[in-house]
Amino acid sequence: MNVSDKENRVYRTKPGSRYPTGATFSIEGTNFSVFSRRAESAELLLYDSPDGSKPFQIIKLDPGTNRTYFFWHVFVEKLPENTYYTWRMDGPSDTAQSGCRFDGSVELVDPWAVAVSDCLWDRRKAKAKDPTARPIRAAVVSNSYDWEDDSPLVKPVEDTIIYEMHVGGFTRHPSSNVKYPGTFLGIIEKIPYLKDLGITHVELMPVMAFDPQDLPDCAFELGLRNFWGYSTHSFFSPHPGYCVSPENGVTEFRDMVKALHKADIGIILDVVLNHTAEGGADGPTINFKGFSNESFYHLDPRDRSVYLDFTGCGNTLNCNHPLVSIFILQCLEYWVRKMHVDGFRFDLASVLTRGVDGTPMEHAPVVWSIEFSEILAEIPIIAEAWDAGGLYQVGAFPGFRWAEWNGKYRDVIRRFIKGDKGIIGDVATRLSGSSDLYAASGRLPINSTNFVTCHDGFTLADLVSYNRKHNIENCEDNRDGTDHNLSWNCGHEGPTDDPQIQLLRLRQVKNFITVLMLSQGIPMLLSGDEVLRSQHGNNNAYCQDNPTSWFDWSLVEKNKDMLRFVTMMIAFRNRHPSLKRVRFLTGTKCASARIPDIVWHGTGLNEPEWGNFDSRALGFTLAGLKDGEEDLHVMLNMSDEPLRMGILPLSGLTWYRAVDTWRRSPEEVAEPNDQHSVKSEYYIVQPHSIVVLESRSTSRNV
Repeated sequence: MNVSDKENRVYRTKPGSRYPTGATFSIEGTNFSVFSRRAESAELLLYDSPDGSKPFQIIKLDPGTNRTYFFWHVFVEKLPENTYYTWRMDGPSDTAQSGCRFDGSVELVDPWAVAVSDCLWDRRKAKAKDPTARPIRAAVVSNSYDWEDDSPLVKPVEDTIIYEMHVGGFTRHPSSNVKYPGTFLGIIEKIPYLKDLGITHVELMPVMAFDPQDLPDCAFELGLRNFWGYSTHSFFSPHPGYCVSPENGVTEFRDMVKALHKADIGIILDVVLNHTAEGGADGPTINFKGFSNESFYHLDPRDRSVYLDFTGCGNTLNCNHPLVSIFILQCLEYWVRKMHVDGFRFDLASVLTRGVDGTPMEHAPVVWSIEFSEILAEIPIIAEAWDAGGLYQVGAFPGFRWAEWNGKYRDVIRRFIKGDKGIIGDVATRLSGSSDLYAASGRLPINSTNFVTCHDGFTLADLVSYNRKHNIENCEDNRDGTDHNLSWNCGHEGPTDDPQIQLLRLRQVKNFITVLMLSQGIPMLLSGDEVLRSQHGNNNAYCQDNPTSWFDWSLVEKNKDMLRFVTMMIAFRNRHPSLKRVRFLTGTKCASARIPDIVWHGTGLNEPEWGNFDSRALGFTLAGLKDGEEDLHVMLNMSDEPLRMGILPLSGLTWYRAVDTWRRSPEEVAEPNDQHSVKSEYYIVQPHSIVVLESRSTSRNV
């Protein structure tokens, strides 16, 4: 290395290697490698800092020595950690024919970068090709880290209880009282809360580096930001906005993972492998457009300057192109091998099944590569089995072990709890694991991820408080967000001082939680629902990086009775293997059982009202799965009147009331030692309430 002064440093270089891609740091130096099939020239620009005004060295690559096949590579000797870098690639720009969009004046962030800084990024300048626009920069970082014998958690899938949360929103509210609010490190301070709640996995909304400036101009000008993060640009890098120091982002993310694992909590990442932050033809060039636009995106074959959009976000990743397919697989395996994450949820996953011509494939290479990857073999993989191009694959997503966000479960349970008639058969199917969707293909109840609410839509408190969306603050004249909410405001739109409506809303929320925890499949809870977090009727708060979306920690005390209920219902599920079956219920009885695995009822025993269009009541008795486990008798009444519902007699056993959502806290749910016996042949189930009984041979006093 020749060093005269800081401005004139020149690091010696060698040809380098095409593998591995990205920037690979070592004491001897750093190897840089990127893919660009049609590029004719390449330059690597090195910076001292994320915001330095000009590079201290520009390395022009020689196609004769720094290119192997379609990879451009160079080894920079003795380059220190935390050096920042960008690329410039030049070549053809005949967008209509080849689809290439090379521009040698634009600095690009490495698609394989594991740490990036966006402190200089201005999306609108980049879109306008303003010569003063500054790029997102990647950082050279070491892969060394003391994991202290940590490894990805392997848990029985059937035991999973998912908690969907936003990294920034979870601790950004001033009431969180954490040292580093809105960051990976902030989550560490809240692990005791998560542990006490009883969930097994956190499902983190996008944490791969995304563009917070990707939203309509009118919203941006009002100071709003893309809060949710479904606008990824750097799939190997933690989002710099969640890091105290972006150059230490890899370490900070690992610190969070290690701390969660020590608490026996797994991490599922919500990954956006269907589109990127570069948008359509009018979007900025960040990385993929400038390296290999014609490979990474679906382009119209009649005019390759036009992007095919199956995502509603301007572009669609060409997931089954050989380069993109291996890029996706490498990305997922990196987050497991190097970052120790424990699973993935795939946003708009149906895009992964589209071939290079955009049509759905039964045997999409990338989907099956993920399924059969040895590195991913033991972790949950969950598909949002639809896209914005009209492809809906709930119950039919390719693969065997892929779980799915069960949108049909959400819709049926919402309708039932709000009191819709004529769906009792559908409700029973969803409660018992959605065999209509999964059994015929050899899949299992654990392929169904059950949820009532998620980030996209109303919170649970809002689901029982609003009949329609209230998204004016998003600056799109209330056009954004779905109108298909299947919600019920219980008689008044929004906040009310009416105590009867307040009680009904609270009971409805508890009904939703109870059904979720009683259902076969994998339950998912939206962060904040356990303390009645509200977004004031906004069902599309993607741009609300403010108290509308943040977790208000004062609710933990204010709504402690609700938190207690949710915590106890999670504990109830955890102590009942019969609610976590890996095989579908059959209605038959094994030799050692007192009763069939499930018996369905209506208001009368053994008389389910499948054909009664007016029925809004359902009962069932669920046999204990393991020796010593109590049988369960469940009665659900979503009508407006109290109903006398039968209780199945079991010889030598007594029923005890575990749950009655009509009762007020703390009597609505009870630990086994605090339960009261029920010796009658029937139970008066009050309107819009659920009763759950457990059977025991131990005598108790009422």
